[in-house]
Amino acid sequence: MSGGAVGGPVSGPVNGPVSDGLRIRQLVDDDWDAVAELEHAAYAADGLSEGREALQSRARSSPATCFVLEERGLVRGYLLSLPYPPLRCPDLGRPEVTAYESRNLHVHDLVIAEELRGREVALGFMRHFREQAVGQGYERISMVAVRGADILLRLLGYRAHREVAVPECYGRRAVYMSMPVD
Repeated sequence: MSGGAVGGPVSGPVNGPVSDGLRIRQLVDDDWDAVAELEHAAYAADGLSEGREALQSRARSSPATCFVLEERGLVRGYLLSLPYPPLRCPDLGRPEVTAYESRNLHVHDLVIAEELRGREVALGFMRHFREQAVGQGYERISMVAVRGADILLRLLGYRAHREVAVPECYGRRAVYMSMPVD
């Protein structure tokens, strides 16, 4: 997944604070053990875990749009995104092999450590991400909501696109959603 980002490197501060003791920074190679562990803990029970190789394949196409949430040097969350054609999403069953040039930035995965959930940490992470998307010239943000997350995303301004057939690998309640970044 190389070369797909629109607009080049992240503009503005990369080390944005989310709340006391939590900072956002770009994902680096040394983060992958923690990212894979968080992903497995979040999705394995639902059969949605795709594994390290697939996650890394998605991040390679757009390293400037992949971030981690750090607390005292420990990775406590992550957000992987990549330019992707509107109204389409990656297949969880296989690694990404194509880097797309698109003004649509697809949030492939957002995971926050369980003990940090419910403290509006994810909202701060999403605000930071949206600012980065605007700064890099993206026009839309999309994602597939799983496990009922579409309810919260609607409150944040995302629109469900029920006309999009989401691959079965995302689970029964998966919904493709998007919003303009401006």
